[in-house]
Amino acid sequence: MVRSLWTAATGMIAQQTNVDTIANNLANVNTTGYKTQVNEFKSLLYQTIQTKTTSANGEAKPSSAQVGLGVRNASISSVFKEGNLLASDSDTAFAIDGKGFFAVRGEDGNTYYTRNGNFKFTLATNGNMLATSEGLPVLDSTGKPIVLDQKYVVSNITVSKDGSLCYPDEKNNPQPIGITIGVFQFNNPNGLEKLSDSRYQQTAASGPALNEATNNALEKSSVIQGYLEGSNVQVVDEMVNMIVAQRAYELNSKAITASDEMLQQANNLRR
Repeated sequence: MVRSLWTAATGMIAQQTNVDTIANNLANVNTTGYKTQVNEFKSLLYQTIQTKTTSANGEAKPSSAQVGLGVRNASISSVFKEGNLLASDSDTAFAIDGKGFFAVRGEDGNTYYTRNGNFKFTLATNGNMLATSEGLPVLDSTGKPIVLDQKYVVSNITVSKDGSLCYPDEKNNPQPIGITIGVFQFNNPNGLEKLSDSRYQQTAASGPALNEATNNALEKSSVIQGYLEGSNVQVVDEMVNMIVAQRAYELNSKAITASDEMLQQANNLRR
């Protein structure tokens, strides 16, 4: 009975984390480039209460009797399914159609990756720099911040599907200016460390960033100007998952209540 108390308690703790994950998904339903997170569980140790043996009548028992000791959260993984493309009036709004990530330079000088292409041009020391809404510089295919000379009118800049920045010539035909927005992929995106502001950090589990501009073995992504990638959170699915998690939490709570009542009955046997 004491075992059942602790087993049910682990279930309540695990389901609380599950509800927290679902709540975070719902809170980010309108976050650009957000990826749904899924809570995964695994069972704890098993306690053997009877080994493989024979019964009192000499009958063979090929399997043992084991009782599980509960559950815990194994991991919270992201689902990198593409979200819907949402039209934007901004000329510096970009969505990625494919498996790629944009690269940005963090305040600490490290490189981070994101699917949020809601960028802006901001004044820099030597021109206009393409940056995130937090002011972090967006990197090109060579890993350098994208800075345009002041001779360019940023409102006339267009971006082709391969990420090349173009500027109209004398005949008003867009021509590449030699700068390409960097797009990178990972062998294992689930290994990326999730940070705030829809950013990800490279880890040993994710593997190194693969530059689409230099790696011909990769399936190229397309950069779409004038669109943003919406969150891939499915509200209906999350609501169903929340109901299931709540019911599982209630059942574990009832298991604790039942164990408590059994202990109370055992204590009353002395009277």
